[in-house]
Amino acid sequence: MDDPSNSLFLEMTGIMNLLNSAPSWLQRSFRGWMLLAVPGLAIGWLMISGSMNAKEEPMKLLRHVVMFKFKDGTADADVAKVVDAFRGLKTKIPEIAAFEYGTDNSPEGLANGFTHLFLITFKSEQDRTVYLPHPAHKAFVDVLKPHLDKVQVIDYWAHE
Repeated sequence: MDDPSNSLFLEMTGIMNLLNSAPSWLQRSFRGWMLLAVPGLAIGWLMISGSMNAKEEPMKLLRHVVMFKFKDGTADADVAKVVDAFRGLKTKIPEIAAFEYGTDNSPEGLANGFTHLFLITFKSEQDRTVYLPHPAHKAFVDVLKPHLDKVQVIDYWAHE
């Protein structure tokens, strides 16, 4: 079995033997070039391989998923007030990194009466800790409570 490092050594030895039999002006010229080129090539290789192998740490995001099942008979206008109040939290609580929402449209029929889903993103647990007792969040809960049948909340760290 050939050892690749050994074959590289033999090739370099062959090049050096050839160089030793060359005229002295060529030997000096080649050695001068090698003194400049080898370190430069090595540094370049290290920079390229380092940037190719370095993996940036993906930004970790804390997701706060909230699902609502409204009481039977809740008027569409009341649901709209709840949605608008929830959406307004993004401008009132700076710790909310992102906010999105939607209504169930799954053909599977497994929503168990939950019709609205809200996804709030935080950059840290500290941001979530500020959000939960925030006066604007508490005011939103007061708007929600008279119309809420059930709520489901799940928090998780997002992974790619």
